[in-house]
Amino acid sequence: MKKINVIGAGPGGLAAAMLMAADGYDVQVFEKQNYVGGRNGHFRLGSYTFDIGPTFLSMVHIAEEIFQQTGKNLHDYIDLVELSPMYELQFENERVPMYRDKEKMLEVIRKHFPGNEEGYLRFMKDTRKKMNTLLPLLQTRHHRLMDYISPRALKALPQLSIGKSVYDVLSEYFTDEQLKIAFTFQAKYLGMSPWECPGAFSILSYMEHEYGVFHPIGGVNQLSKSMAKAVEELGGKIHLNKGVEEFLLDGRKVTGVKFENGEIAEADEVIVNADFAHSMNRFVKDGVLKKFSKEKLDKRKFSCSTFMIYLGVNRKYDMPHHTILFAKDYKKNVEEMTKDMVLSKEPSIYIHNASVTDPTLAPEGHSALYILAPVPNNYAEIDWEDKEAAFRDLVLDEVEEKTGFKDLRSHIVEEKVLTPMQWETDHYVHKGATFSMGHQLSQMMYFRPHNRFEELGNCWLVGGGTHPGSGLPTILESARITTNWMKERKEAAL
Repeated sequence: MKKINVIGAGPGGLAAAMLMAADGYDVQVFEKQNYVGGRNGHFRLGSYTFDIGPTFLSMVHIAEEIFQQTGKNLHDYIDLVELSPMYELQFENERVPMYRDKEKMLEVIRKHFPGNEEGYLRFMKDTRKKMNTLLPLLQTRHHRLMDYISPRALKALPQLSIGKSVYDVLSEYFTDEQLKIAFTFQAKYLGMSPWECPGAFSILSYMEHEYGVFHPIGGVNQLSKSMAKAVEELGGKIHLNKGVEEFLLDGRKVTGVKFENGEIAEADEVIVNADFAHSMNRFVKDGVLKKFSKEKLDKRKFSCSTFMIYLGVNRKYDMPHHTILFAKDYKKNVEEMTKDMVLSKEPSIYIHNASVTDPTLAPEGHSALYILAPVPNNYAEIDWEDKEAAFRDLVLDEVEEKTGFKDLRSHIVEEKVLTPMQWETDHYVHKGATFSMGHQLSQMMYFRPHNRFEELGNCWLVGGGTHPGSGLPTILESARITTNWMKERKEAAL
């Protein structure tokens, strides 16, 4: 029975572990933290529960298919609630709810952005075709340049909107600037600017409007918890507090891992779910890697980071589950974050008010609030020890003044702040780039680290740092691509 070591119990690693364990492999998952999920994990402050990172769950069918592939039913493990509205957008003078339901969405556009109804219908129709064409590219490995002349790739090429940004693409459908932002801000899920993010990613807003946005009772962290439970039911083992120090190498082949406590675990194959750049900087000795050496990794483009405020408050707010507050000059805010690499004086802010949907996260009459402001990653060299308190106050000022979360400070019972520096030091994210390596076309598909890592033998990648990219749905797809490839190689060897 082939032994597989999985490094990192994030959603990509757990999905890969499920799929390999279901096929009879000896699967051992090693996680540095004392919990599963990585950025998809959770923590508690007193009697309040918070997701660490992802709070949106869409394209649930991908998780359903992975569970089905292992003989299981996702809904035996997780209780999902579809959100309606999906989220509410807060512009300078108005609040705009966004719906999956076509008729409700048309009503919203008719009220707030009259004259753009036809553009919305056209966008959904055109992007449905685009999605169907691009999906095979996102579900297939890319390890040879010649793959780009395959019939599948040639058919998809026009849908990549090469030379256009997401903002450019949406400008073909909408005339109102706020409505364009409502369908392009999803580029932030990749840590990118809508004015720079490749036009192919116009599928991001389409996916929400087509498949909906869901909340698992207990938080989005329940997805990883469910997969961890399934892994162990399928015969795999998960080892917490087991940080890897380095790969064991025989020439350029990985033969196992050495842990921080000096122990060794040999393996036939190793799947890396830890942050890609962090892993290659830490687990591989200098001089071994060429294409992804430390020096060359520093020349790559990485996503923005996020400044997080987690609050347990002794009040319930009559506000939506998800609220996104946009800076008055949104483009300036985005460019400060991604180009100028400075802190905005007027940041855009996301507020997760899950207690309005989920009573398990806080005591009765209380709320667990999660507030996020996108900020530059640590290549900006911002002194967060010096800037943290002032930026925290700025974010809370904006929330209290511009949203329905009034008088927030006077209700705080518990609080935790997480800066980009802590993403790097406490959560092992390279330069605090919470959405991993950037998603420019020069760093996508073949040009992203391959699922079968090209520089080391017996080494495989899953997660946001490999193909197809960041975000829970694509991370789960990375696990399917990687494990299918591993099984093909085994069958070929037989």
